[in-house]
Amino acid sequence: MSRRSAERDWVRHSQMPGRIERIEAYFSGHGYDPHRHDTYAIGRTLSGVQSFRYRRAMRHSLPGGTLVLHPDEVHDGMAGTDEGFRYRMLYIDPVLIQQVLGGRPLPFIAGGLSDDIRLRHASESFLQTMDHAFETLEEDDAIYDLAHALQAVAGQRRGRRAFDYVAAERARAYIHAHLDTNIALDDLEHASGRDRWSLSRDFRALFGTSPYRYVTLRRLDHCRALMHAGVALADAALIAGFFDQSHMTRHFIRAFGLSPARWLGMLKL
Repeated sequence: MSRRSAERDWVRHSQMPGRIERIEAYFSGHGYDPHRHDTYAIGRTLSGVQSFRYRRAMRHSLPGGTLVLHPDEVHDGMAGTDEGFRYRMLYIDPVLIQQVLGGRPLPFIAGGLSDDIRLRHASESFLQTMDHAFETLEEDDAIYDLAHALQAVAGQRRGRRAFDYVAAERARAYIHAHLDTNIALDDLEHASGRDRWSLSRDFRALFGTSPYRYVTLRRLDHCRALMHAGVALADAALIAGFFDQSHMTRHFIRAFGLSPARWLGMLKL
């Protein structure tokens, strides 16, 4: 019997408190449909070949390297061989990177794969066993090291204008304070003190996605927490601010590459 037929797909989320979402997962074949989320996805393949389409090319991650998928870049995931693949991944909010870099454009790692030892060392704290619990200061240090490793490996982008980080952060704070309302670009313009189109450009460069996508992903985060707590899908969708379950499901698949029902079924606590 092949391993593919012997082991079902699973995802295990770290139950340790912290600001970084960490998972370990196994897929026997197809993993995720094309999707994009507004966090960095930084990970390591533990066994097998982890294949994915990213920026118009097929990539293959082998054990030992580091995956670095940029926020809002479309990608999928699948096994590169019949043996399936097992990996660990951390999802880090670009806001945490910006709190270290202080208004620079988000670092971009070309190709989504890196063998740079600086990235491997800086991500090691987060990609060790899922049972590791961080002290607050330890996590702060690890975020600092990771942000600077990303910047060092990515290098400086030339010819870029300055960004208004303060105004973009005001808009982001307004979003979090008003997630239960219908947020308009007029509201963000007023809250930030910056004209809407300049704000939109800065927001994308600094936080990795558009204001609308940022709002949608925060509502999906709320929805996932509700579903994980046992709230029915239809109820979770309404509570989180979606029109109905089908509206939430469409956004869920676009963001995470699988349906809410499949996501729930794969959770391995």
